Amino acid sequence: MEELKQKIIDEGKALNNDILKVDSFINNQVDPLLMMHIGEDIAEHYRDKGITKVAAIETSGIAPAIMTASALQVPMVIIKKHANKLVSGGLLQTEITSFTTGDTFELTVSPKFLKKDDHVLIIDDILANGEAIVGVIRLIRLAHATVAGSAVLIEKAFQPGRKKLEEAGVEVYSLTKIISMKKGHIEVE
Repeated sequence: MEELKQKIIDEGKALNNDILKVDSFINNQVDPLLMMHIGEDIAEHYRDKGITKVAAIETSGIAPAIMTASALQVPMVIIKKHANKLVSGGLLQTEITSFTTGDTFELTVSPKFLKKDDHVLIIDDILANGEAIVGVIRLIRLAHATVAGSAVLIEKAFQPGRKKLEEAGVEVYSLTKIISMKKGHIEVE
């Protein structure tokens, strides 16, 4: 997606070989027009795949996921990074470790939002090692729902995330691919 690629070139910052800062349009501040176009692009790619729900981990995946869900006219499910104390028992849970922060999170979702007849599209902002999406795949499968595919705004093609997801039998649709990074330099495919 050319619009996203240009944003990465203009505003993205490589802090080192692994960490990409995109806080001015995806993470801390969101460009709503860009997110709308991203949602439309992802929805068009998955339009005929029978998607019944879109899922994203809080926080950075929410904006593109809600726009995708809107374009597909299906509900969006937010996967929480911590158990909600107001929800008692019965949560589906799995543990992941964030590539970016190194923190471990217990992903949770209520099974009332993922049913066995759901075909769920997973949205994430950045694909690096794939651990976050693999965690969501585990939750969807615990609910006996179907993983219909995944879409990522930015794929770090030099890291193993895509391979991990494909080995899990999940399609990966990337809007942009970064081929290499080093401090102060980003090479976008």
